[in-house]
Amino acid sequence: MSMGFLGTALRAQGYRTFAPSYGFRRSLPRILDVLGPQVEAFARAVPGQMHIVTHSLGGLVSRALIHAHRPPNLGRVVMLAPPNCGSELADLLTDLKLSGAVLGPISSHLCTRRLQRDEELLGKVDYPLGIIAGTRSFTPITDRFLPKPNDGTVSVASTILPGMADHISVPVPHTMMPVHPQSIAQVEAFLRDGRFDR
Repeated sequence: MSMGFLGTALRAQGYRTFAPSYGFRRSLPRILDVLGPQVEAFARAVPGQMHIVTHSLGGLVSRALIHAHRPPNLGRVVMLAPPNCGSELADLLTDLKLSGAVLGPISSHLCTRRLQRDEELLGKVDYPLGIIAGTRSFTPITDRFLPKPNDGTVSVASTILPGMADHISVPVPHTMMPVHPQSIAQVEAFLRDGRFDR
């Protein structure tokens, strides 16, 4: 549901879309077990390249999915507000012993102090990747725990990933990234041109 508006915009540009639900309350290996066959089936049905667009945790899921089940026709990848280097909010929940209850089994991947075995599941970037970070926060409480600039959930610095092809920031809060016209326009630009529109 969270990707519905973006999916509609991309279909208007001529793309076929598939937005699987993978469940927030699963570990990353279990998410891959669920998603892998679905994505493989969609990739086989897609003529030409299959692009991937994600929001938030979906960025980590896509990295792990490409690493473990890389589609042979993988095209470009766009991540909206991904916690590639974790989030200080997840660190805070871990320190308060609340990460398991709030974030579930995926919590260790959301921390900035990620274990090596968790990092290895995500693989290296060797595909055309564009990252869009948000810089507007409407949550002053969480904003206190995040380096600036941030989107209220993830700092801009935490979105950056070695190997990415392009990176841009937009003045959009975290939850609005998949529906805001600015971020949608940048997704369309990267899928079309392999770079963001400045």
